[in-house]
Amino acid sequence: MRAVVQRVTHATVRVGDRVTGEIGAGMVVLIAVAKQDSARDVAYIAAKIRDMRVFEGEGKPMDRSVVQSGGSVLVVSQFTLYGDMRKGRRPSFDEAAAPAEARGLYEALVRELRASGLTVETGEFQAMMQVELVNDGPVTILIDSTKQF
Repeated sequence: MRAVVQRVTHATVRVGDRVTGEIGAGMVVLIAVAKQDSARDVAYIAAKIRDMRVFEGEGKPMDRSVVQSGGSVLVVSQFTLYGDMRKGRRPSFDEAAAPAEARGLYEALVRELRASGLTVETGEFQAMMQVELVNDGPVTILIDSTKQF
């Protein structure tokens, strides 16, 4: 499982003219599920998102988590994070999970983040979305569950 986490001042995701998710200060999480991912990957990624210290606290940069800062999380599925450009000019998505499998793990991640007390908004799985955000810092972190050890 891969996540690109961006600290934001605000963000919105739309499907057509409809807003499916909108947050103020917090994090936008672009998430992709790989074929071999499981509940263990979900737990790892959720914990990293919940606990990563990228918000200012008591005058110290990167001292508080999204929970401690009172921020929200906008989770957007983005299988293209598994785009492999090693061959040719068109990305291969062979490592990405099939939509049915990916949806279940994506939804499990959202549930786990909500269960930790976070306000979580989402995009719409498998939809063409427009994501608008203001990256604060900019702070952008890549988390890959295959690199946890």
